[in-house]
Amino acid sequence: MPSVVKSGLLAGLLAFTPLPIAQAGGGDPLPALGSGGGSVSGGEEYRLGRAWLRQFRAQTQTWQDPIADTYAESLIARLLPYSNVGDLDWTVTLVDSRMLNAFAVPGGVIGVNQGLFAFANTEDAFASVLAHELGHLSQRHYARRMERAEETQLPTMAAMLAAMVLAAGGAGNAGVAAMMGSQAAFIQDQLAYSRRFEQEADRVGLEAMAEAGFDPEAMPAMFRAMQRLTSLQGGNPPEFLLTHPVTESRISDTQARADQFQASRAASRDADDPSYAMIRARALLGLNGDNPAQAMTELRQDDPPQAAIDYLEALIAAQGNRVDAALAQLDSLAEKWPDLTLIPASAAQIALDASRYDSALTRSERILRLTPDYLPAQLVRARVLLQRAPDEAFAALRELSRQQPENPRVYDLLAEAAGRSGHKTWGLLARAETLQLTGHVERAIKQLDIAEDNAKREDDFGMASRLQERRKEYLGYRDALQQF
Repeated sequence: MPSVVKSGLLAGLLAFTPLPIAQAGGGDPLPALGSGGGSVSGGEEYRLGRAWLRQFRAQTQTWQDPIADTYAESLIARLLPYSNVGDLDWTVTLVDSRMLNAFAVPGGVIGVNQGLFAFANTEDAFASVLAHELGHLSQRHYARRMERAEETQLPTMAAMLAAMVLAAGGAGNAGVAAMMGSQAAFIQDQLAYSRRFEQEADRVGLEAMAEAGFDPEAMPAMFRAMQRLTSLQGGNPPEFLLTHPVTESRISDTQARADQFQASRAASRDADDPSYAMIRARALLGLNGDNPAQAMTELRQDDPPQAAIDYLEALIAAQGNRVDAALAQLDSLAEKWPDLTLIPASAAQIALDASRYDSALTRSERILRLTPDYLPAQLVRARVLLQRAPDEAFAALRELSRQQPENPRVYDLLAEAAGRSGHKTWGLLARAETLQLTGHVERAIKQLDIAEDNAKREDDFGMASRLQERRKEYLGYRDALQQF
């Protein structure tokens, strides 16, 4: 890894070393931050990124939508093999914000705002932004900024990431100003360096798009659309452009590069595939929850596939408690698009929200027979079992927590299942994990102390000992978070 300044804010974060996973009773692993390791981005970058993610969750509102989250993960997985990021241990977080923004943080943290789904009217346009962000990770731009910081005394990597919490979370210009530092003499220098980084990320992103079967022409088109939005907003650029400045020369350069590529459309999805438009419909409805007609108006204005319109109509019907109509519409769509798992998963979720547990369980288990690891269906099934068979829910969620060690929602449900099935110590531990994953480490430590006391009362001294080891790891997490 390139040399970094190991002082000040960064020094504490470099001490944030993940410890081995402790073993709970019965051979089951207690979760540990950094499990899965082996990232080629480097230990420092990984620890910085995961500490940053916890701080970000503590200060912003995430968009809790497993269907949209799974879609975003699948699109990124499609780009990754061509993005030159190596064996990246990555994770996605969706942000409940109408701001047009996406970001990538060292260690493989990729964030996407609802506002990006709303603005990008095609899958290619959406993919162009994520491909660009993966380009930043590929080129190790944060680590290289640290090399520059040694020469110009620009802010440390930890300081820049701390400011990104503000910028990505909604502070806009305030966060960007903090990221650029307070010394005017350095601002132009950093801007010039950023332009070079943006060009590199554009190049890597364009190549990844072409190889993955997306249309590279979507990237310069997306930049032009952002510029038009800036003009409509009276010169106030969207948040993405505050940290990714776009100039006419950059657009021209991106267009020239895009013209050199021939997207392998054979590798892409069917041009009529409504998957992205359906996910976009979910985002628009989330952003216009009090006015679903506005969500439909915004979707229709970009000439989406009819299936996406039908899908949004079903979601709106469910929101209006017309559950039978919603399920009938989705079942009809599923017959026309049998390969789109998101459609029956949406129906299962609607049935669950309407307390139609038999229908929700049947629908989710039907999905899982075909795609056993599909998270939205796993969560629906687990939530039904919470009502019907808490012991089964507990077992299912413990397994899911091993598959999803960075997912606070899974641990939240596990805590509930443990409580309902009489596994009190595990419930306290799961609650602690939820707290530490969302940046509330001090409260998580107190929760672990309660769990340890309970384990001792139950004469489970093996579990108590392992909880003590987990507490030491939490103290390391706290030291890291305090640096931001």
